Amino acid sequence: MGLMKEVVFLLRKDLRLELRSSYAISGILLYVFSTIFIVYSSFQRVQPDVWNALFWVIVLFASISAVVKSFVQEHGARELYYYTLANPTSILLSKMLYNILLLSLLSLLTWLGFSFVAGNPVKETAQFFGIIFLGATGFSITFTFVSAIASKADSSATLMAILGFPLVIPVLLTLIKLSANALRLMRDTGIEKDVMILVSIDLLLLGIALVLFPFLWRD
Repeated sequence: MGLMKEVVFLLRKDLRLELRSSYAISGILLYVFSTIFIVYSSFQRVQPDVWNALFWVIVLFASISAVVKSFVQEHGARELYYYTLANPTSILLSKMLYNILLLSLLSLLTWLGFSFVAGNPVKETAQFFGIIFLGATGFSITFTFVSAIASKADSSATLMAILGFPLVIPVLLTLIKLSANALRLMRDTGIEKDVMILVSIDLLLLGIALVLFPFLWRD
């Protein structure tokens, strides 16, 4: 079986498993909307710059909750079974693609919920959607690989937070700057440069993950 066929097959498997047991995504959505309600109850009126920062902080912590289960739930006999059937690169890419889809949906729902209770200051909607996709990609690549590392330890959730936050800070800061442009909080003529920086960070993290994951998978 070719690499792409393996990736597609494993991605469909993950989607079917999520649809069959939707309690995980339901719990994440409950966390997101509870956080949004707390923000609304605390601030009542949210300024656009505060809206921008709070949006990405909520998405960040929701992403950790969503991605932490990527490899933690697959251990022991199931992991050994996958090892005998699939290429480790296929497994990693399928997890990343699944998490990109999940985090993109999660980010859009967060935007809808946050806009409903705190207003929608986004002026460039198409640009903001593109930034959401880049953010979901960056968070997915980072936290999926960190989840694979953390799954080898006992305190996986704690280790994931310790390893993930330093890696994701450059992505988060770039996303906040880009989305500030979409909210017209600033007029940065170098937005293309910032997008290229974000894409470069994503590709660098992806390259590191693809190189190191096969060695981690054999452990």
